Amino acid sequence: MMDELPQGRVLLVDDQRDRADELVAALAPSPFDFDVTGEVPDLEAALGSGSPWDCVLCHVGLSHVSWASVRRAMRNFDVQVPVIVLADDRDMDSMTTALGLGATDFFVKPQERAGLLIRSIERGVNHRRLQRALETSNDRLEQSNTELRHSLRILEHDQQAGRQVQMALLPAGPLRQGEYWFSHKIVPSLYLSGDFTDYFSVGEHEIVFFLADVSGHGSSSAFATVLLKNLFARKRSDFLRRGDHAVASPREMLELANSELLELEINKYATMVVGVLNFQTHQLTYSVAGHLPHPVLLDEEGVIYLEGEGPPVGLIENADYTEHATTLPERFVLALLSDGILELLGDGSLIEKEALLLSRVAGPLDSPRVLADRLGLGAVDANHLPDDVAALFITRGFN
Repeated sequence: MMDELPQGRVLLVDDQRDRADELVAALAPSPFDFDVTGEVPDLEAALGSGSPWDCVLCHVGLSHVSWASVRRAMRNFDVQVPVIVLADDRDMDSMTTALGLGATDFFVKPQERAGLLIRSIERGVNHRRLQRALETSNDRLEQSNTELRHSLRILEHDQQAGRQVQMALLPAGPLRQGEYWFSHKIVPSLYLSGDFTDYFSVGEHEIVFFLADVSGHGSSSAFATVLLKNLFARKRSDFLRRGDHAVASPREMLELANSELLELEINKYATMVVGVLNFQTHQLTYSVAGHLPHPVLLDEEGVIYLEGEGPPVGLIENADYTEHATTLPERFVLALLSDGILELLGDGSLIEKEALLLSRVAGPLDSPRVLADRLGLGAVDANHLPDDVAALFITRGFN
């Protein structure tokens, strides 16, 4: 059984050398290494967390020792090493001293009880080793936490930089063409957003616009919005340089967006609304790719959802999209909203939320800012948003 006991380093404090040697001899079958001293000049070095010993045996009969001062000194640091107190006789003073020292065990005439003392030392050694393992684990955990905090700071800075880049890709501000105004609002739930919108002139009489809601959140979703921005910018350039009219066709642009997201293989899809407004004929042509809620049209007669359906882009190959056309009234607000707006409407089914959205929009025909306030976007706290929110407003008949 002795071979199975753990190795350990034990400090024996006894100012009577013969008595100390006798005890070490009695414990000779044990696997412990003993250091013997007549006194301990530095209690914290012997009993604190940096102690080289796994257990301390201390004889209560030390001469010239004030146990009261020892107890006071031990209160000033964290005692980590188990202390076993030894005595030659069983008396109340010895036991009181042992209790005052916080002893883990107390032995009278320990030479006569070597087996029990060895097992007590073994428990102390095991306890000390567990403490050291815990300290090592805590140190590693703290180091990991420090590294994690550093990585999070870097990630946060990267996200902030990415946010600035993404914001720079959005329209610089409202766009006015004839009687029409285009404006937008993006409220990301994280630094980066999976929601995106854009609008720009094409030719002499048309404005192309889109609103996209990429699945998921964070960097990968934001990257997909950059791809969509780049696609529309490229096709606009093709229109200007080569007369390629794809950018003026909502259906063709959705087909291109679908192909490019699939080719990218990032497991992202996007719901979109793409439209072309001819501000000379007041004709609106648009296509919907799985986007909810549908575009909301508010005019003098009331508020309605514009019709439209089709699969999201980036999900299935050779997806088919349908174009719709309508003539716009003389005074209206058209709102394209990402599905994050539905999360702001509380609990309920999708049908209930869509009905509530219409009721929020309904009312006097007013500016996009007032409409945004009706929808709850005016004072929304981005830090508590469950999802990104994007809004694109098109108005006619407002100064």
